Amino acid sequence: MPKITDFVEEAGAPGIIAGIGAVLLAPVLLPVIAGVGKPIAKSIIKGGIVAYEKSKGAFAELGETWEDIVAEAKAELAEAKEVPAFEPAGNTIDTAADNGV
Repeated sequence: MPKITDFVEEAGAPGIIAGIGAVLLAPVLLPVIAGVGKPIAKSIIKGGIVAYEKSKGAFAELGETWEDIVAEAKAELAEAKEVPAFEPAGNTIDTAADNGV
């Protein structure tokens, strides 16, 4: 198991100085970072809410359009069932009896 002395030997003087500096500056830097980070986080959240609201409207409109297309297709299918593809013609053979001859 590594000991703290192994870490100190590996980090060297620059690593130790940076660690001490971070510990000393943390109470000063954390509030500054939090002060800057909070407005950024709020703007990201607001942007997400706006995008969600716009997408809700877009999806509702898309759903209505889809329903209209489906209804039109069903109506065309129903119309096609009512009108036969060809209409039977009447008796087209002329006979002498039909012509009164």
